[in-house]
Amino acid sequence: MDIKQSLDKLFSLHNFGIKLGLDNIRAFLDHIGNPEKSLKAFHIAGSNGKGSTSAFIASILIEAGYKVGLYTSPHFVRFNERIIINGKYIEDEFVADFINKHNDYIDKHGLTFFEVTTAMAFEYFKKKKVDFAVIETGLGGRLDATNVMNPLACIITSISLEHTNILGDKISQIAFEKGEIIKPGCKVFIGKLSDEAEAVIEKKCNEVKAKLFRLDDYLIEKHDIVELYTEEIELQDWEIPLKGKYQRYNAALAVLAVTKTLDIDEPRIVFDGIKNVIKNTLIQGRYEYIRKQPFILLDSAHNPDGLKVFLNDFLQEKNKYSKVYLLFSVLKDKDIDSMIKLLQNKFDNYYITEINYDRAEKLKDLKKRFENFNIKAETITDKRKFISDFLTGDKNSCLVVAGSMYLLGEIKALLEEL
Repeated sequence: MDIKQSLDKLFSLHNFGIKLGLDNIRAFLDHIGNPEKSLKAFHIAGSNGKGSTSAFIASILIEAGYKVGLYTSPHFVRFNERIIINGKYIEDEFVADFINKHNDYIDKHGLTFFEVTTAMAFEYFKKKKVDFAVIETGLGGRLDATNVMNPLACIITSISLEHTNILGDKISQIAFEKGEIIKPGCKVFIGKLSDEAEAVIEKKCNEVKAKLFRLDDYLIEKHDIVELYTEEIELQDWEIPLKGKYQRYNAALAVLAVTKTLDIDEPRIVFDGIKNVIKNTLIQGRYEYIRKQPFILLDSAHNPDGLKVFLNDFLQEKNKYSKVYLLFSVLKDKDIDSMIKLLQNKFDNYYITEINYDRAEKLKDLKKRFENFNIKAETITDKRKFISDFLTGDKNSCLVVAGSMYLLGEIKALLEEL
């Protein structure tokens, strides 16, 4: 199989859906020689901020001179975006070779897309002899395919209600699921969690004798200024390329995790790691202006908490545009009604569409939800025409694309063609 055939095969595994559990991935990793056992890893979970925090951790390590593997999901346009070493995507040849080599095993044991992709990342990082691997969970933590390592550090960025049909409908349940990435003796770093979530994580740390570090214990906040003070480093006047106050929390959590886990206390390394995060990790979709005049703004806000923090920043600059529009789609396992409620009276026009993904909310159902909140939303079935028409319109208008990272990927792909 060439790369196209290999990727077609890999994407066809989505038909198996999500299979939570570690038996399949452990057996497959045993089959290929347990590459995960060779990795010195930072393992990151969270409802929001895990992708950005992963990127900041990787970028700081790169600036410290290390070879760093970064595994995140989902991708936006190309599959290779998921697996990166020092700002370079995994080669097509490695992807194709991996699928060809293990095709029979994959078919025989009914592996899922995420199980195969996770094993591929571990194998790639081992073969390329990375110094450190930064691994983002896919869904939850306890039964996530990435949860087969003994990491140096576990990082939990945030906890909110998400995937409630799988992870539970209480914060304490979701905190338990994410907290199960914590392993005996590792260091644990948590972002700004509710008291309920923090209590669950603290209990888990006590059970496995893992040392817990709370971001709040090292922060000083003054209005929109966020400062971090540890024994190793002080972050005061720092340049961060990702917009939004919440990205300062993500960056600070990354700094805390790296400096407390490794002997890195050189301010220049930390500052450059934060400043160069886009170049070092190719991170996308975080308050990202992909076109200007007219403006198209992409944000990976995919649940109520993520949408709330995005809107908090966007509404501060909304008035600089003649009109603001929203293109929205979402996965059906999200708290959709809470997201729509947040969107009320925020945009001049609302447009909804359906993602080309099996877990997407159907367009007719999404339209009914908007109608329940008395929001008139126009349905878009031809995304290419919609984007093309917008680009020829009012040069001072802004289109916000949000609701799902999968939608952002589809729009990015279209814009590359237009």
